[in-house]
Amino acid sequence: MTLTDYRVIDGHNDLPIAFHELCGYDLDAHDLSGSVPSLNTDLPRLRRGQVGGQFWSLWVPQDEHAVRRTFEQLDFVRRLVERFPADLELTDTADEVEAAIKAGKVASLMGMEGGHSIGESLGVLRVMRALGVRYMTLTHNNNVSWADSATDEPVLGGLNDFGEEVVREMNRIGMLVDLSHVSADTMRHALRVTSAPVIFSHSSARAVCDVPRNAPDDVLETLAANDGVCMVTFVPYFTSQAYVDWVAGARAAAEDQGLNPLKPEHQAKLAEIYGQPKPETTLADVVAHVEHVREVAGIDHIGLGGDYDGCPEFPVELPDVASYPVLFEALADRGWSTEELGKLASGNILRVLRAADDVASA
Repeated sequence: MTLTDYRVIDGHNDLPIAFHELCGYDLDAHDLSGSVPSLNTDLPRLRRGQVGGQFWSLWVPQDEHAVRRTFEQLDFVRRLVERFPADLELTDTADEVEAAIKAGKVASLMGMEGGHSIGESLGVLRVMRALGVRYMTLTHNNNVSWADSATDEPVLGGLNDFGEEVVREMNRIGMLVDLSHVSADTMRHALRVTSAPVIFSHSSARAVCDVPRNAPDDVLETLAANDGVCMVTFVPYFTSQAYVDWVAGARAAAEDQGLNPLKPEHQAKLAEIYGQPKPETTLADVVAHVEHVREVAGIDHIGLGGDYDGCPEFPVELPDVASYPVLFEALADRGWSTEELGKLASGNILRVLRAADDVASA
């Protein structure tokens, strides 16, 4: 089985912020229709990866300029699509995504990565949706005033009243609730409140890799009842327990030396100080998460959200957006059927998009 029968719809790609950091959103500086080796993403590699749909992430720092910067990223995605009309098409609904794929284009959708991008304003939320933003991750790495993050000290134990109002308004306007980055209690709280299926745009299974960014099994079970989808990510720190353990040991061994074990340029020195080489994250690690989410949540509740251009390193066999066929071939070798691989590639997230629109129009 290859991806010839299907195209991947990936839940999370950080090209917008990566391109900003590379050249300030200057589309003339680097031609994405050719090879851009400093990025994980360019048009030729999207083609080789058989990517038919991509949620482009709108991530900006959590500061007083966040709303403006989010609009700037939205503008970048629109200009990107306009620059390459033969390759990309801005889409909003499942039908539009399918039509773009049929026309041989990469359907381009947008997702805001963090509730700080709406500045505590439901009005901004509504405008973002009107401009084509299809999901919002409720938090990023830090809490917002209305929701706890997975990687910050809990304050609310989930959502407060305004957080519940945000979720309900997202349901009403057809914006997907994304539970990547939020605390487990926020996951559970949002699943109690929502009337539409939710997503994890780029998260994996906590039972396989025990970090707060991943979804616990009880949440995956509830996700199945919600009819949502967990889009498994390829980030080493969310994927490999051996990598997580090495990072903890290297950080402790090099305390006060200003070295970050998550930065590849620091890792050789940290391995020397720690006395242990960094373990490689591999395709097998990703396969373990995909199969665990399938086992717990079911085949109808799994997708892919690689997080390319949002992380400095990836599993050795999955270095960039051209890599998806490698994963699908590995799963086919493990007995996945064509129908099951089609659900993973795109079928499940298309169902969720349609369900969210049904709730919004009810």
